[in-house]
Amino acid sequence: MIIEKLVGNIHEESSGLLEGRHHEKVVLPSSALVKRIQRVTTDHGRELGLRLTPGPDLRDGDVLYVSDEDLITVSVLPTDVLVIAPKSIFEMGFIAHSLGNRHLQAQFFDTDSEYGAEVMVVQYDHTVEDFLKHHNAVYERQERVMPVPFRHAEHTH
Repeated sequence: MIIEKLVGNIHEESSGLLEGRHHEKVVLPSSALVKRIQRVTTDHGRELGLRLTPGPDLRDGDVLYVSDEDLITVSVLPTDVLVIAPKSIFEMGFIAHSLGNRHLQAQFFDTDSEYGAEVMVVQYDHTVEDFLKHHNAVYERQERVMPVPFRHAEHTH
């Protein structure tokens, strides 16, 4: 089966898509969410081809296929991340600038997020952790399903 467009997202749908349907999941690492063309296998062994038109990246809960009997969704594996909670705007600027010089992608969240605080989240890297320790930054290493995949930062001089 070839999937060419998404049907919706089970986290956003209140129509009861899960009720009465056999639910299969395509379990993907965050890095695979940006790929438009790929072959995947559900947790029940069904092979699918994804050939998605340009649009947003895949997200946890995206519905790839739905019928009267079946439902196939995307399930994203947690990503190893560093959740950084700067103590001041100065510390935030210093950390963000220093990590930006490494071309490391960051995601920012506010107090209304699931983090419950103003934080910056980056993919785990031991050199970044050493930097944070050296500068006495408040951080925590966590496994998180990120709402947006981290992309490799393109850079030229």
